[in-house]
Formats: sequence, C-alpha cells, structure tokens
Amino acid sequence: MRTVPGSGPDPLEEALALTRRLKLPHIRRALADVVPTAKAQRWDPAEVVRVLLAEEAAGRDRANLHTRRKRAAFPTGKTFGDWDEAKSSIPRATQDALKALEWIGRRENLSICGPSGTGKSHFSEAIGQAAIEAGMSVAWFTIEDLGVLVRRHRADDSIARALNRIIRSDLIIVDDIGLLPVSPDAAEGFYRLVDAAYERRSVAVSSNLHPSGFDEIMPKTLATATVDRLLHHAHIVVTDGDSYRLAQATTGQGVKPFS
Repeated sequence: MRTVPGSGPDPLEEALALTRRLKLPHIRRALADVVPTAKAQRWDPAEVVRVLLAEEAAGRDRANLHTRRKRAAFPTGKTFGDWDEAKSSIPRATQDALKALEWIGRRENLSICGPSGTGKSHFSEAIGQAAIEAGMSVAWFTIEDLGVLVRRHRADDSIARALNRIIRSDLIIVDDIGLLPVSPDAAEGFYRLVDAAYERRSVAVSSNLHPSGFDEIMPKTLATATVDRLLHHAHIVVTDGDSYRLAQATTGQGVKPFS
C-alpha cells in the first residue's frame, strides 16, 4: 500500500485542508473533537476512521433530509407528532397501514375526502413528512398551484417537461380540492399531473368532495378522465365528524388566553 507523506508541520491542519478539498464538511467539524478524544483514549486507528466516516454519513443524511423537506414545500410543518389518532374518524388500522408507506412503493394513490376541519390536510401533510423521513421525495400543491404551472409553461409549450420533473417525486400531494370551483387551467393541470403520474408515482389528494363529485367543480370530461386514472389504484378514506377548528374555537383553545 502506498502511504501519502504529509507536507506540513501540523497534521490536523493538513487534515482540515484535505476535508475542504474533498468536500467533507461534517468530518471537518468533527475533527477538532475526535482527534483529542482518540489520543486520550488510545483508539485503534480503524475506530478513528469509522467515527469520522459515520459523522460524515450522518451529516449528509441530515442535509439531504433538510433539502427534501424544503423542496416538498409543505404549508405548515404538521407531522404525526401533533396528530391525535384517537380523535380522528379514520379507522386506526387504516391510519397504521397508510403510515407504513408501503402503498407508495406500490405506486398506489390516496384520496382523503370529508367535511372541512376533519383532519384531511393534517393527515396528508403528516404522511408527506413521514415519507420524507423515510428517504422519499415529496411534492405538495394546491389545485390552483397546478393552474399557475399550466399558465407559466403554456407560452413555450414546456408543461410536459415541468410535469416530468414533478413526477420524479415518490409522492405528489394535491390539497384542498373542492372548496371553490376549479379554474380551467387548474383543471387541466390536475388532469395532466394525474395522467403523467398514472402507474408511475403515487398521488394523494384531499378534498371536501368525494372524487366521484369532481364533475361539480371542473368540466365533466376532464373530471371523468382524471378520476378514472386517480381511483384505478387508490385507497379512499372518508372522514366525518365536527370540525376540529370549530371545536377549538368554541372552547377557547384556538387562541392563547389573555392574562
């Protein structure tokens, strides 16, 4: 084995310089603590290498997690950490099965529908956050975001390329369908997205309407074609009950009391 001789009087400084050259920022941050500890405890050289490489790997995992979460563009940061399983009308067995995320690996879809305030958006975002934690990539949209996408790319006819970038994500979430009539551009964008992802990626939607009623808010032809593809390989979850937000508001839990 060839040994590379040192070129400077301070091996630690040279090691730090090499971590910059080789783009190993997490090892660089760990060196100042690991080297004295290794000397004091007389670590085996292989242990020093293992600890430093483990620090680099863990640091890169944290950075990748941050990047995936930022790219997902979640609206609020809600997770299952602040989700009350017992209060949800979604059966516990269904919650557990969806949290396992195996359906995403099978490229199946998810439709969560029900009245406002029954946890649809929270559960959808929490599923997305769990997927991010599991190393997957996620994209989050409202249906009107898809209308903006269509308008932006219509001028140069680049919508297909834009959609191809989106469906690189393992899971695509479209939130809050059905509160308002859907604009023609948004209806087109929704159809194009579902069509592009069909049997290739998982799409999760949350809506006040059951998908069978999407023709109430978008052109019937587009609604039929969209729902046909969306529900072919889909889990349909229906929520019910009173609004969590209204319940908190009427009991004073929606604000911090004045002192």
